[in-house]
Amino acid sequence: MLLNLPWHDLAIIFTSVTIAYVIFGVAGFGTALVASPVLANFIPVPQIVPLLALMDMFAALSNIAKDGRKADVAELKRLIPLMVAGSLIGAAILLKTRPDVLLLALGVFVVAYSLYSLSGLSPNRQFHPRAAAPFGLIGGVFSALFGSGGFIYAIYLSGRIERKEHLRITQTTLIGLSTLTRVVLFAIAGVYMDSSLLLLALILAPAMLCGVFVGRHITLRLTREQFIRVINTVVLFSGIFLLARYFSH
Repeated sequence: MLLNLPWHDLAIIFTSVTIAYVIFGVAGFGTALVASPVLANFIPVPQIVPLLALMDMFAALSNIAKDGRKADVAELKRLIPLMVAGSLIGAAILLKTRPDVLLLALGVFVVAYSLYSLSGLSPNRQFHPRAAAPFGLIGGVFSALFGSGGFIYAIYLSGRIERKEHLRITQTTLIGLSTLTRVVLFAIAGVYMDSSLLLLALILAPAMLCGVFVGRHITLRLTREQFIRVINTVVLFSGIFLLARYFSH
């Protein structure tokens, strides 16, 4: 339990969780990039995914409570059914086969796409609404397989929504719904019957709330171009994280 750790370890944990939720406050996803590798050194690895799912859900709800009216409802209507369908497909894949090759393929695609976007060579064009189908399904599949799908939605939404505040809150709403699904499944499975996990989430809640607050205020000061660059940078590190996860097996 965190309370038994020396103060310098606690400082590392709280700093990493705060930074993770600054990223979440800006981009609407990406907490696992920073938080997971650090938390793995201090708490059992099986607790990390349900812990971050619970915290991501409340972080998303805090953002939605402030800015939910700015979400693009039309894009949510396109993506949510596809996200659910993709999650079912991902669950079936998980039961039937080893998804490691998919992890490698996704990591390569995401790194290549984000490098292309950050290079300035990509044309400034909009995705067609029909692009919601592959992005929604693939995001759902990888959310179910690896708990990582937010960056897929971010690629699509950044090519659809012009205003950065609408883009951020739409992304956050999607992640909130995705994590809500996972939290419900974990609850049904009895994961949250472990009181130490709930206490851990409560202890880290101030770091989460502080990070979300700072991230939101950073976003208000960014231009759309700067915001998209931040999104693509987080997407790049998401891809690198996936590749590292694949090659570490």
